[in-house]
Amino acid sequence: MIIDTIEVQAINSFFRLEFLKEVYEIIWIFVPIFTLVLGITIGVLVIVSLEREISAGIQQLIGLEYVGPLGILQALADGTKLLFKENLLPSRGDTRLFNIGSSIAVTSILLNSLVIPFGYRLVLADLSIGVFLWIAISSFAPVGLLMSGYGSNNKFFFLGGLHRSKL
Repeated sequence: MIIDTIEVQAINSFFRLEFLKEVYEIIWIFVPIFTLVLGITIGVLVIVSLEREISAGIQQLIGLEYVGPLGILQALADGTKLLFKENLLPSRGDTRLFNIGSSIAVTSILLNSLVIPFGYRLVLADLSIGVFLWIAISSFAPVGLLMSGYGSNNKFFFLGGLHRSKL
């Protein structure tokens, strides 16, 4: 009698594991994406903190060691500052061209993720011309920067747009 109940429990647990297998497959779809995003985020944080430490050393300034442990909260402070920053538009410039240029630059950067395979089963667009499409979409970002610089109607911002776009 006890053996029969153990056997029934084992069979029921296998049925539950079959259901969990589908859940695990769904979870494993998102693991490569999470790993990629986490790796890129940590890499950017490390590179930015190293760049700031080196710049502070060259300029003989106080480094980032006062913003959290080892200065790791500096990126959070910068992000909060940018979030609450006032959006200024040029008064004498072409505001429509200024906004369209910024939109083109950001959109082309975000569209680059279309051709990145995040996993075996999770590819947003399976294209045989992936590298060429990535290069073509990437080429719109400098045009957007140049449009924003020109739309500001300021020669210094225009030169900055030329410098950033590398045209």
